[in-house]
Amino acid sequence: MPTIRPRRSVLYMPGSNTRALEKARTLPADALILDLEDAVAPDAKDIAREQVCAAVKARGFGKREVIVRINALSTPWGAADLKAAAEAAPDAILVPKVSAPAELAAVEQGLGSANIAIWAMVETPVAILNIGQVAASGGRLACFVMGTNDLIKEMRGLHTPDRMNLAAALSLSVLAARANNLAVIDGVYNDIQDTEGFAASCRQGRAYGFDGKTLIHPSQVESCNAIFAPSPADVEAARKVIAAFDLPENKGKGAIKVDGRMVELLHAEIARATVALSDAIAELQI
Repeated sequence: MPTIRPRRSVLYMPGSNTRALEKARTLPADALILDLEDAVAPDAKDIAREQVCAAVKARGFGKREVIVRINALSTPWGAADLKAAAEAAPDAILVPKVSAPAELAAVEQGLGSANIAIWAMVETPVAILNIGQVAASGGRLACFVMGTNDLIKEMRGLHTPDRMNLAAALSLSVLAARANNLAVIDGVYNDIQDTEGFAASCRQGRAYGFDGKTLIHPSQVESCNAIFAPSPADVEAARKVIAAFDLPENKGKGAIKVDGRMVELLHAEIARATVALSDAIAELQI
């Protein structure tokens, strides 16, 4: 089984805020997006780039995955963002408003030989219509990040608690990601005070198949981590299934009985993924 990297909580941190960049080193988020795009005003773009790249070069983020969201290459800041970020060498570059494979190819070329993955924002109707092509573009593409606020705006839609108006976009993005072995992260929840609504959105995202959720405030991290992690009961049940299939008398069987219910080989695969994720999460705490 390939190595699993937990991405339950993926927290945006504004690149123009030096205190936020320092605080990010202490937060229990699985991944951090140091943002040069939406969270930064035009007159602060240059200083944000300097601060973010200095923070990345200084390291000190522990086992947290560090991603820099650049401005689009079509903007006045995109090329400079990409060049500076490539030199700083984060774990990944997050590219906004990706709608076609050619846009990722341009970023790939700009990264040169740097060992940096590419993450892509999915936040436009064209991106959804082209999602299979984008997912299959190969190269360093490793993850989709849903930009649900921008997607709703471009659809001229409204934010609704059940997100039924986004169901097709969310499902297609997850399907395209899974078909191409990509990670996929759900969009943000805007109301920081609505903890129950946020938890419901996390549970919905997990049900869709997302690996985790992007967050806009540190207060959302703990709940998100808990919801996107397998529970102790899930892990215990998974270990029972794995142990049962590993018994000599069950070798080669496609279905067996465990605790009074029938389980198949597909359940054993799910069980191994559950245990692997649990172990990977535990490793982050060390």
